[in-house]
Amino acid sequence: MSDSLSMTSEAQRSSEWLTTCRCSVPLMNHDLAALLDERAIVDVTIAYCWALDTRNWATLSEVFMPDSTARLGTGEQRDLAEIIERISTALGHLDDSQHMVTCHQVVLDGDRATSRCYLQAQHIRRAAEGGANYIVAGRYEDQLVRTADGWRIKHRDLIVMWTDGNVRVVVPNA
Repeated sequence: MSDSLSMTSEAQRSSEWLTTCRCSVPLMNHDLAALLDERAIVDVTIAYCWALDTRNWATLSEVFMPDSTARLGTGEQRDLAEIIERISTALGHLDDSQHMVTCHQVVLDGDRATSRCYLQAQHIRRAAEGGANYIVAGRYEDQLVRTADGWRIKHRDLIVMWTDGNVRVVVPNA
């Protein structure tokens, strides 16, 4: 009997807690759709990381639109082909890389959205003179559009906040 009483009081405490927090508001259909959109946008940023770290440049077409633009380090990339060229040139000569994103913020506006997240990327090239590791930390700031195939990045800015290690790691032929 005491077990059922403790379970009842635990359920009651959980219920009371839920009524005092934001998550107790009943989800309307548009709220659920917004959550699904936000999740899909976060998934796009994660898919970008996996494409880079697996060197699967073709899957970037599932992240960007064909006419996407970007500022990824130096210069501006004016379409998907230039984005892929910039990324493959920067990362293709590495032994390994690991791009991690976190602290996502998404603002939805119908079939458009803005998103930003922090990133930390480790770049490894064992043969680099001066050390094998170079770390870049910063954020991605994205403008996205909903397409028939899901959310895609229309424009991406890479904002570098700090770096550490041997920059020669990411310089081809250095």
